[in-house]
Amino acid sequence: MSATKLLVLGVLRMHGRAHGYQVRRELLSWSADRWANVRQGSIYNALRRLAKDGLLAQEEAEPGEAGPERTAYRLTEDGEAEFDLLLRRTLVDPDSGIAISAAIPFLPFVGRKELIDLLSHRRVKTESALATTRHLLEGNDEMGKPAHVRELFRLWAIGVEGDLRWIDELVGRLEAGEYRLAGEAD
Repeated sequence: MSATKLLVLGVLRMHGRAHGYQVRRELLSWSADRWANVRQGSIYNALRRLAKDGLLAQEEAEPGEAGPERTAYRLTEDGEAEFDLLLRRTLVDPDSGIAISAAIPFLPFVGRKELIDLLSHRRVKTESALATTRHLLEGNDEMGKPAHVRELFRLWAIGVEGDLRWIDELVGRLEAGEYRLAGEAD
């Protein structure tokens, strides 16, 4: 799953409709060009591909401020469903890589109980990954690898421990009522 796909769908979900420049400006305000490698070309390619796949509908072109007309897009029903699916899969999957960073801005689109449940599933899977990583650390001598490869396993273990800490802290904040989420009054 592409982080760019989730980001583009999510920005359109947030705004209802937007043209490529608006999507790009929103993502740049989140520094997504740095952490998700989102570039201008990848945004426009994603918009075209998502429209071709029926996940976006093109609106009437509107005049550009100083250049060509801009095509605005909105999510279709299939686009809404795809966004919801990608968001939830990413929240559950500890192997989603950078996509979890792409999912975080869209947490308000999930209800509190469901979000806590999704993160709890992520935690179980992450604990399993930590157990596997610790097994690699403990068994390194038996596997005939150079001794310094243990540093790779240590790095992985520390990263996974950090993921568990983040999950626990976020769930704690959610249980304490932080953040306004789907289905909650303003």
